[in-house]
Amino acid sequence: MSFEMRETVIQQTDIGPIVAGDILCLPVMIVNVCLIGNKDEWVLVDTGVGNSEGKILQAAEKSFGENSPPKAIVLTHGHFDHIGAVTGLMKRWNIPVYAHESELPYLTGKADYPPPDPSVGGGLMAAISPVYPNQGINLGDQVIALPRDGNIPFMPGWQWIHTPGHTAGHISLFRERDRVLIAGDAFTTVKQESAMAVLTKKQEVHGPPAYFTTDWKAAWDSVKQLEALNPQVVISSHGLPLSGEKLTNELKELARNFDKLAIPDQGKYVQ
Repeated sequence: MSFEMRETVIQQTDIGPIVAGDILCLPVMIVNVCLIGNKDEWVLVDTGVGNSEGKILQAAEKSFGENSPPKAIVLTHGHFDHIGAVTGLMKRWNIPVYAHESELPYLTGKADYPPPDPSVGGGLMAAISPVYPNQGINLGDQVIALPRDGNIPFMPGWQWIHTPGHTAGHISLFRERDRVLIAGDAFTTVKQESAMAVLTKKQEVHGPPAYFTTDWKAAWDSVKQLEALNPQVVISSHGLPLSGEKLTNELKELARNFDKLAIPDQGKYVQ
């Protein structure tokens, strides 16, 4: 497969969708990771659940060739399904890991995330959320705060955007030239609380995974901020990449009616 730059389109491959020619959206069980760039310089965004290392290594070799490690790992946040392979890959490749400064306590062993909340409802994925790990990890001095100017090392043309709510230091990534948005868990393109929706990959713009979201006001503000960017294609951490009118219309609706469409009727973090 080739990562030649193209128009903002979604190309299906046997590994996963390629977006805009240079972004491989690699599904790893319930979550997506992104391999962005070319064989000379690429970056891994998020590292999936535990036991994801082998699949990521295979995808990297097929995409960029042997012995072509990335320049860095960028984390949208540190929940268990985003950092599953980060320690092994970080050591294997001997590369830095970048995250928002507000996320560093959870990535340096200083804090644990608030526990998940199954009372938000919405389906089986929410009901079983108490089994999801919420412990922080310690990446030591290899984890570095992202530059405060919004630039992302080794990712020219991209900027990171602070999109808190799901976690305090959650970020999304945006490339203005083709209006590609990597949303992380700021919003999703599947109803992540529902096992049926996850299994069938039913596409719909949806709020962040409710069972792990702790600040709903900030989460709503983050969705408004991302909608205002007018993204032309979105890769969220859960669900298939989405573009076109469906994305535009449903994201606008979510930004306007987040309280009705995303915020649960009850829950320990719902005010």
